[in-house]
Amino acid sequence: MEENFKMVAKTFYGFEEILAKELKMLGAQDIKPGNRMVSFVGDLGFLYKANLCLRTALKILKPIQTARVFDEESLYQLFYEFAWEDYMDVDSKFVIDSVVNGTLFTHSQFTSQKAKDGIVDQFRDRYNDRPNVDLNRPDLRINLHIQEDFCTISLDSSGASLHHRGYRTATNIAPLNEVLAAGLIQLSGWKGNTDFLDPMCGSGTLLIEAAMLACNIPANINRKLFAFEKWINWDADLFEKIQKSQLKKVINPGIQIKGSDKAPSAIEKALVNVKNANLSDFITLQKKDFFQLDKENMGPLHLLTNPPYGERLDGDINALYQGIGDAFKQSFPNTHAWIISSNMEAIKCVGLRPSRKIKLFNGKLESRLLYYPIYEGTKKVHKLRKDD
Repeated sequence: MEENFKMVAKTFYGFEEILAKELKMLGAQDIKPGNRMVSFVGDLGFLYKANLCLRTALKILKPIQTARVFDEESLYQLFYEFAWEDYMDVDSKFVIDSVVNGTLFTHSQFTSQKAKDGIVDQFRDRYNDRPNVDLNRPDLRINLHIQEDFCTISLDSSGASLHHRGYRTATNIAPLNEVLAAGLIQLSGWKGNTDFLDPMCGSGTLLIEAAMLACNIPANINRKLFAFEKWINWDADLFEKIQKSQLKKVINPGIQIKGSDKAPSAIEKALVNVKNANLSDFITLQKKDFFQLDKENMGPLHLLTNPPYGERLDGDINALYQGIGDAFKQSFPNTHAWIISSNMEAIKCVGLRPSRKIKLFNGKLESRLLYYPIYEGTKKVHKLRKDD
């Protein structure tokens, strides 16, 4: 039986708890949320499953060594003395990604260089030959994290960030990160059992992530390559078995997932991405301005959208947000309405009091995920009109 080992799933600020829930549902052991990460325990098959299925993880790291390092020489010796032949050989290509925090090590590129020298010198001294660095297509991607004098060496099992799902080939000016989109959907409390609408859908990322969640489709099923596929212990049969097992759990949710946008180019791009994700049967798209939309039935609706923040908008941003609030009140009764925005002033113009505010980051922009419950009738809506 494959032995268990510790792993670390990296994520965005504010997503730690939902990632921990995802890991628990997948079957991880010893789950411990941290700062932009969650540690857990599993075997090699679970490492494959985590990469394939987790919606809110950016990377899955496998720590292989921890030690104290006090200067560049002790870092060099740590890498020189480590048993790298367990993970690579002289013909391997590798790269080291360094993250350094503290006063002892302050330059990540220099830190990577010293660590690289330790690996190269070890192989050269033992075999009179050496592995080479390849920034673009390495056989082994090594993650080096130093916090003050505490050093952790990990294998990066994912490679490119897991937000590269493999379905998005057409994007707009400011596309929403796929992992961020998946996290927004989960933070909004949507379970995939009520109709879903994104009325400013752009290239369709929120819609695709919502459909994949509702259908129980593995998040990274469309991805072409994971870093672990180049590892010495790569087990293709095991990965295929896990993949098939997860695909057997796919369902038809029996709900409507709809998106609209006033820009024809956005709808064209969204259609391409939806097709790439094999979700054309589950997502409906139309070219229409949000302010011309009406709720199509009286049942509950989950609305989640990423309106312009001002950085990419021609016109009056405050008027746009006022219009969003008016549309919520006039056209969307019985709706759980959520928006994400970094424009704190424009948010005030919505004219409704959000019942929840969740602090997040969209890239480097500090943002808020805001919840506006819109009830049927008018009395309860009036109570919400006051600015927060």
